[in-house]
Formats: sequence, structure tokens, C-alpha cells
Amino acid sequence: MSLFLYTIFLAVYHFGIRVAALWNPKAKLWVRGRQAKRWMAENTYGTKGKTIWMHCASLGEFEQGRPVLEALKEAYPAYRIVLTFFSPSGYAVKKDYEGADAVYYLPMDGLRRAMQFIEAVNPSLVLWVKYEYWYYYLTGLQKKGIPVVLISGIFRPGQPFFKWYGRVWQQMLQCFTLLFVQNEASKKLLGTIGISDTVMVTGDTRFDRVLQLAGQAEYIPAIAAFCGHSRVLVAGSTWEEDEAELIHYVRAHPEVKFIIAPHEVNAANLQDVKKGFSGAVFYSELGKNDLAADTHVLIIDNIGLLSRLYRYADIAYVGGGFGSDGVHNVLEAAVYGKPVIFGPEYEKYIEAEGLVSCGGAFSIDNALEFEKLMNRLLSDDVVLAAAGKSAGDFVQQHAGAAETIVRCIQEKRLLTS
Repeated sequence: MSLFLYTIFLAVYHFGIRVAALWNPKAKLWVRGRQAKRWMAENTYGTKGKTIWMHCASLGEFEQGRPVLEALKEAYPAYRIVLTFFSPSGYAVKKDYEGADAVYYLPMDGLRRAMQFIEAVNPSLVLWVKYEYWYYYLTGLQKKGIPVVLISGIFRPGQPFFKWYGRVWQQMLQCFTLLFVQNEASKKLLGTIGISDTVMVTGDTRFDRVLQLAGQAEYIPAIAAFCGHSRVLVAGSTWEEDEAELIHYVRAHPEVKFIIAPHEVNAANLQDVKKGFSGAVFYSELGKNDLAADTHVLIIDNIGLLSRLYRYADIAYVGGGFGSDGVHNVLEAAVYGKPVIFGPEYEKYIEAEGLVSCGGAFSIDNALEFEKLMNRLLSDDVVLAAAGKSAGDFVQQHAGAAETIVRCIQEKRLLTS
């Protein structure tokens, strides 16, 4: 792809999302957030001191970069923190994040917009988490001599960097001072396009983050009361396709408690999910008129609870594996030493592949396979315990990426030179 075509892509994207904003709530939030241009009016970091800027595509990438950001904040408390998101779903949840001095939408890429933002923030160091490569931001930072590091990068042959038309994408990678990647395969792949000296294999910082979350998880009395002494399946980040695979087993096993946390928590989707699971109760209804006493299905109708729910499970189901985008975060469940189940679309996720390989996770293709697997796990305590231990051990064995990244940043003197 030439720079000319990239510029056309930006224009088409910008126009398309404005059109979509006429009816799509997420697109509307994307447009409104950038129209406000709060950073133009409020941000005076260029004259107030040194700044660390972390950019994330969305909420998942924020959680991935968070252990590094917070470790740097602890090591360099005098530095200000600026956090940006591309997606409304990330910004909406973390706009009041206490660990940052400012949280903004990233203005749409473009030569003028990118340089305005870079000059306003005036960062000493930029952390770019896993995804999203914006040409004018990255080349602008490079021209100003500002170090940029990629956190938990993962690369595959099908990405544009490695195609005949990938010159512009390769130029973006060359802007990074350091690329911290998850595995050796990514490092070797980058080597095929002449990028090797700046690449380090450090693993995935999500392992560190889920361990943090598990260590900080608070007891939830209402959930504990709902579970009682029953066997419990927690199904997190589910989509309609996932729920379709669960319905029969849920109906056939009233002796098992089911906690379902849909990925989409808008009112319409929540009502659809509730209709599918007859007699289900919303989390917000717990404690009202003893509703929970008559049901074995609880539907979570809020955001931010899921990572704490898995501790109450005997078995976890993670959604997304029946959709084209693939399975969601399996580590949030595995960290508690719980066997994890998900659909067949997980080949892009090395942590899911690793869990399957070690016996801590299982992939199913349909409802019949799900039923057979559940029956096997719940009928044999030895098998259940062994699978859970494998999952927990897998997370522990792969922790430490954040510490390695921070140590390297310090050794390279990226914040003190």
C-alpha cells in the first residue's frame, strides 16, 4: 500500500464512520468524542513536565498495557500519564481511570492532526499496545526523536506487513524504538522484512494483569449466595452463537448453577438472552423478592464484574469462539485454576492454544460436544481438578513480561536520556 492509498483509506474511513453514526450508537460515540477535542483546550503537558503516553485500541489492550504503565508510574512518579483510546468501548469504561492525568480519544490519523496532538502532549516515552498502527502518528514521533515501544506485539504471516503491498506498514514498524513481542515466531517473521535489532521476545503482559486482578478480587456475597454448594459454570463474554450452544445443557441440568455474562450489555440484548434462558434472573435483581431462589441461571447485566466471577466457577466458558473475531480473554478464567471451554475459532490466540495443549482448556464444535465434556468434567473430580491445575499453572509459568519490559526501558535509559 502506498502512502497515497493509505491517505485515501483514512478519508474513506472517516467519512464512513460519520455516516454510520447516523444510526450506530458506537459510531456516534466515536464521532462525538473526537468532535469535542478536549485535548486541544485542556492539554498543556508541553509546558508542565515530562509525560508518558500510552495508546490502546480498546479496553482489552488497556488491560494488557496496564501492568507496564503502572510499574513505570511507580518508578517515575514525577511523570504525567496520558492515556488514549481509539474505540469508544475503551474510553467509556476508563475515562475516569485514576492512574492517568488525562484520558482522551485519539484524534483520527492525519499529518496535521497527528502533529498537533504530539506537540500538545509532548511525550517523553510512548507505549503502543499490541494493535493499531497509524502512519502519521508513528512517523511524527520518529521525526521528533521520541522513543516508542510496542507492548505484547503478535505477528502472523497474513498481516499486511508481510505482503507485497506492505511497504507503508513496514515503515510504521521501523518507527518503533523497541518491539516487545509475545513469541519467537513473531520475532522470526519480523526478521524476514529486515526488522530484528529492535525486537525482543518478552511474552504477553496479560498474564501479569490477570494475576493482579485475581490477587485484588473482592468477595461478592450475592454471587456466593447464588452459587451456594452447587456446581457452577460461569460463561463470560458470550455472543448469541455461544448461548445457542449452552441452552440445551442449561435447561437439562437444573442442579448446576449458571452465571452468564453477555459481551453486549445493552438492554435489547440482555432481554434476548433472558428469553433464551427461561426463568433466568438479572444480577441487578438479586435480593429482590427472593427471585434467585427459584432459578439456576443468573445473567450479569453490568460491566466490570466478569474477571471476579470466574473464581466462583467449577468450569468456565469463554465466548467468541463461534464468531469470526475469535475467542475472548481465556486467561481471566484460567488464572483461578479453572478448566476453560470455548468454541473452535481460537487459532489466532496463542494463550488459548497453549491452554489446550497443556490440558487446561477444551475446544468444542457444537452443543453435543459441550454436553459430553461437561458430563465428563463434572462426573470425575480427579479429571476436573487436574484440568484446573493445568490452567492455573500455565498462567503462573508465563508471567513476568511486564517486569522484563520495564527493566529494559530502564536499561535503555528511555526515560532518563
